[in-house]
Amino acid sequence: MIVRPKPNLIGVLTSLKGSIAKRIAWRSLMVTLLASAIVLIETLHPSYFSKVSATPFTLLGLSLSIFMSFRNNACYDRWYEARKAWGDVIVEVRSMIRETLVIKDTDERHTILSNLCGFAHALNARLRQENELAASGDWLHPMPKGNTTDISGQILMQVGQQCSTLNESGVINDWRYTLMANHLASLTRAQAICERIKNTPLPFPYTLLLHRTIYLFCILLPFAMAEPLGWLTPIFTAIVSYTFFGLDAIADELEDPFGRDENDLPTDAIVRNIERDVLAALGVTELPPQLEPVDFVLN
Repeated sequence: MIVRPKPNLIGVLTSLKGSIAKRIAWRSLMVTLLASAIVLIETLHPSYFSKVSATPFTLLGLSLSIFMSFRNNACYDRWYEARKAWGDVIVEVRSMIRETLVIKDTDERHTILSNLCGFAHALNARLRQENELAASGDWLHPMPKGNTTDISGQILMQVGQQCSTLNESGVINDWRYTLMANHLASLTRAQAICERIKNTPLPFPYTLLLHRTIYLFCILLPFAMAEPLGWLTPIFTAIVSYTFFGLDAIADELEDPFGRDENDLPTDAIVRNIERDVLAALGVTELPPQLEPVDFVLN
């Protein structure tokens, strides 16, 4: 995620970090070169373009802008919903830290909170399709048993079982156990929300239709602009292609907010904050540092 102060006018025009320009540079350049070639042909053979009208492109551009805004809104909703789910993970882990204060056995409390921190690490790895056990193993006591494909869910199951055992032994009362069970259920819900976003992409035909229409629009637009604008056509074509290709590329990034792209969620930083909360609750004085933006990118 890009974290930087609001840029001034010069910064707006020159900033590349976090900009989508690098991803679409070749596409915009090719369309611009094509526009230059079309203007050259129009200059040599103006009769070829005498019947080309800009009216269809005006209507198509308006419709395309509306449909792209729908797709970008849908992708941003996925990004924001994922951020809210991770916010719920922070809330529930902090709530569990508070609820476990009644557990006098230091080892029992340490196990519960360490497993919850391991859950955050495992969920982060799961959403990136990485090894959950390798990411969370240092925090788990005991290690999950069996060949489960859902380490994150297994961790919550173990914590729930431990809370149930503490309730049966009288360490925590029924009311406290109910609260802790509700917090674990909320963590399960947050995991399910993230998995739904990760495993349910936007409908492919809808995305494919927009991709094709954008390319066709940007390739055919210079034919309508060549006669009235002349050598200004490549400039305006570059601006239009930058806008449409850029919106399309931004939507692709936001559709899956759990990766390592510059505009994805800073889940590593979120997990580090959970880690610091857990370690502070366990009495650790030397906490790992918070992750800071590197070249304006917070991972």
